[in-house]
Amino acid sequence: MTRSPADVSGWDVARLEAALHETVDAEVRFDAGSRGAYATDGSNYRQVPVGVVVPRSVEAGAQAVQVCARFGVPVLSRGGGTSLAGQSTNTAVVIDWSKYCHGLVRVDPDARTCVVEPGIVLDELNRRLADHRLQFGPKPSTHSHCALGGMIGNNSCGASAQAYGKTVDNVRRLEVLTYDGARMWVGPTSQAERARIAAEGGRRAELYDGLDRIVTEYLADIRRGYPKIPRRVSGYNLDSLLPESGFDVARALVGSEGTLVTVLHAELDLVPVPAYQSLLVLGYDDICSAADDVTHLLEHCNPGQLEALDGRMAQLMREEGAYLESLDALPEGDSWLMLQFGGDSQEEVDEQAHALLRAVGRTEKDATVAFSDDPEREQRMLRAREAGLGVTARPPDDRETWEGWEDSAVPPERLGDYLRDLKKLFEEFDYDHPSLYGHFGQGCVHTRIPFGLRTAEGVADFRRFLERAADLVASYGGSLSGEHGDGQSRGELLTRMFGERLVTAFGELKALFDPDNRMNPGKIVHPNPVDGQLRLGPAWHPATPATHFGFPDDDHSFNRAVMRCVGIGNCRGHSGGVMCPSYRATMEEEHSTRGRARLLFEMLDGHADSAVKDGWRSTEVHDALDLCLACKGCKSDCPTGVDMATLKAEFLSHHYEGRLRPAAHYSMGWLPVWARLSRLAPGLLNSALHAPGLARAGKRLAGVAEARSAPVFAEQSFLQWWQARGLDEPDPADPHTVVVWPDTFSTYFHPSIAVSAVRVLEDAGFRVAVPAKPVCCGLTWISTGQLPLARKVLHRTLDVLRPYLEAGTPIIGLEPSCTAVFRSDAPELMPADQDVQRLAGQVRTFAEHLVHHAPEGWQPPRLARQATVQTHCHQHAVMKFDADRELMRRAHLDAEILDEGCCGLAGNFGFERGHHEVSMAVAEQGVLPAVRGAAPDSLVLADGFSCRTQIEQGGTGRRALHLAEVLALGLDGTLPAEHPERLARRPDQPSRAARWATTTAAVVSATAAAAAVGRTVVRALRRA
Repeated sequence: MTRSPADVSGWDVARLEAALHETVDAEVRFDAGSRGAYATDGSNYRQVPVGVVVPRSVEAGAQAVQVCARFGVPVLSRGGGTSLAGQSTNTAVVIDWSKYCHGLVRVDPDARTCVVEPGIVLDELNRRLADHRLQFGPKPSTHSHCALGGMIGNNSCGASAQAYGKTVDNVRRLEVLTYDGARMWVGPTSQAERARIAAEGGRRAELYDGLDRIVTEYLADIRRGYPKIPRRVSGYNLDSLLPESGFDVARALVGSEGTLVTVLHAELDLVPVPAYQSLLVLGYDDICSAADDVTHLLEHCNPGQLEALDGRMAQLMREEGAYLESLDALPEGDSWLMLQFGGDSQEEVDEQAHALLRAVGRTEKDATVAFSDDPEREQRMLRAREAGLGVTARPPDDRETWEGWEDSAVPPERLGDYLRDLKKLFEEFDYDHPSLYGHFGQGCVHTRIPFGLRTAEGVADFRRFLERAADLVASYGGSLSGEHGDGQSRGELLTRMFGERLVTAFGELKALFDPDNRMNPGKIVHPNPVDGQLRLGPAWHPATPATHFGFPDDDHSFNRAVMRCVGIGNCRGHSGGVMCPSYRATMEEEHSTRGRARLLFEMLDGHADSAVKDGWRSTEVHDALDLCLACKGCKSDCPTGVDMATLKAEFLSHHYEGRLRPAAHYSMGWLPVWARLSRLAPGLLNSALHAPGLARAGKRLAGVAEARSAPVFAEQSFLQWWQARGLDEPDPADPHTVVVWPDTFSTYFHPSIAVSAVRVLEDAGFRVAVPAKPVCCGLTWISTGQLPLARKVLHRTLDVLRPYLEAGTPIIGLEPSCTAVFRSDAPELMPADQDVQRLAGQVRTFAEHLVHHAPEGWQPPRLARQATVQTHCHQHAVMKFDADRELMRRAHLDAEILDEGCCGLAGNFGFERGHHEVSMAVAEQGVLPAVRGAAPDSLVLADGFSCRTQIEQGGTGRRALHLAEVLALGLDGTLPAEHPERLARRPDQPSRAARWATTTAAVVSATAAAAAVGRTVVRALRRA
């Protein structure tokens, strides 16, 4: 009897791992951390893999399959891992093709074809094809991170399938490998070619003979049993083996979800990139009415896309404050259809839209019509539709929604009636008001449903609903899946759609290619139950740890905060936005936001086979989080708002509780204390920090990367400058009073920024106050997970700020990371503290205050300059950058706002020993090349201390300025007309020559002063 693939007890895993290490050129990982990171995908299911293999070449991947076959261990190929039906999770050896096997092997522009390796990401492929004005046609919403191998495995589609068809329609040939070692190129096969294959004999001949037998035996069933609709993805593509389909073995294998073969290379058909596009959006009273109109519209036009979204999704976007620009661009209505047209001229695409309007009796002036041939505006409107999965995954009402019935498809002409019946089914099961949207031009409906997957009753309802829904869609001549495939979500239901005969044929196809059931077992054929191997389920019993952060947006639950990640995978994108810099540098799943969230989920130990067993002390979770830059990019860029920086801080606090911490936690985590102590002898301290021998020893002691240069302490701090002015303290209740927040960085390192801010604010008519006693936001303690200390620091700061908080005085933040603490981290750390809530509401960025609250008539100086601008990650994530854009516009700065991701320094991260290589790799992927490429006479702006430091130390030859500095220079008329890189040293910093001239004396003096400094440190520690 064949042993169940899920039974790992009979496998010699240790010998398998050793054999893979010995014979395969790959990263072989059987550790708990790697297995935990790959335990699930974007679905409801979870299966801990046997191990993970990351091949360095396609040949190595093929060898890995052969080694697994020797040991009889199942194999699962994986790319982006975003599958929504459970295809990418299994008790198997996972082969991750995405890190190394992403080559574009060749392109034939004349034939419009290319050959690719399975790990290449769709957007990257299309970027490499851009010079040829060609692209791969299908474009799912995961295009920034989905791999072509996964698209082939799932038969992916996307919005553009309206014009270009599914992946199966765009695959010419495949090079495949069977589990038992047969390797071949397959594609359309003529009678003569099949005769030649038969004459050669061997395994290939056996496969083709078996395929011929299956098609012959089930010919009538195949012709009758496959619904004739544009979005049938369910089942194996036996219809591609019909004589009229050219006996196309490649297309028969597309959509087989890794259950039949391993794809090694693919030859793809390409399509021209449309030279011009336009977008027409039509508003309707409800989504069913919109669906009713689809066939009528298609009678009069042939759009490249025909998409839909409903009022429920728009409501969720408004409640979440997301994609508001997209919503603002939509016309009146409670549901919308979006039609995109493409062509060789703007006149052509515009006329297609206007002709349709004439045909349906509407005009561009109607309130329910929006037309655009502006690419930027089109993208804004389409982003609302692309955002569907993320927006509906975690609604603000705290319901959890899940896949399971998220991509059914019916004939477009029956779509409206199907939606009405589907809504009735929702009501029957009390699944209140799920959003309905999708690719309506092809009858494909997306939704996420609030299944109760935590209780036995909820899981039973989940199963009953799926069975009823399967019968419903079959009654409409539709498909269980119109895009995402069957996997485990729908494999058990295929008989309801295809009948027993065709499902038997699927089983015979599986047995032909994979007789021992070792290729991604339990999916499509002999499937695991739809309610089995659930990620949650009634047997899930996670720990419920007490935490320092309150997690107010997650029902005050660390578990729910971790479970924000539903596996969408945007954190695996290669460009644009901020998330996730460490993944972009390492291409490692466990260094993505999703991978870290998976390990934190495993850490909760809710399953008997949890990969992570040590809770807060877990080295696997620690190692995954170690390369998290805590940039907070995921807080804004993740569609479900995972905040890994906060989760990391929480973890570090517990991980090191009662234990010695890394040296960097004491050196950089306590930076505000050391900065305050620098006032004893800043010049001597700078000399000591840069004396070759002493600096090297100091870095080792402090846990600082040797390649880093210590920032220079200012000779005069901002507070010393402020006190020297001797001005009277303004009345906190005066409406013109503002508090300039004296953050550590703008006070002790770059005080010219704070001085400049005072100069500009006073020019705008404000009276500036600065706290008289030492204050701190606690950022460095938060980022190193010293949360009890951070809370203590914040309490003291609130005591100092209380008069301003009670008077409602605006507090102006200059350092984005500190401002973000007050807006985000502090309210989460102290959610019940009313002063913290007041502070969060009163703190403003420099630009926000000047743009929204400056007296009427005030204008910033007219600078008339170009500027290259790096946005700090925390500002991108928490405060946003709209006010800064507007202030720069008013100052006549021609600003190029970089979309190059994180600078890579990210507070203490880039300074810590062991992080320098990743830090620089992140910077070299975008920020540093962009700054080097900036025009010599342009300004370089970066409000964040980390960003400025990275630009300075990254070999750019440029020194970045804060926006406040630039405006102050403009007010004073001292902004150089050209070559601003000559502003190589701030006035508050000593020259290199001055620092080095006193090095020897400094070392002697520093030694003599050690005792006095030590006493001061002890006192500071006691106070903290």
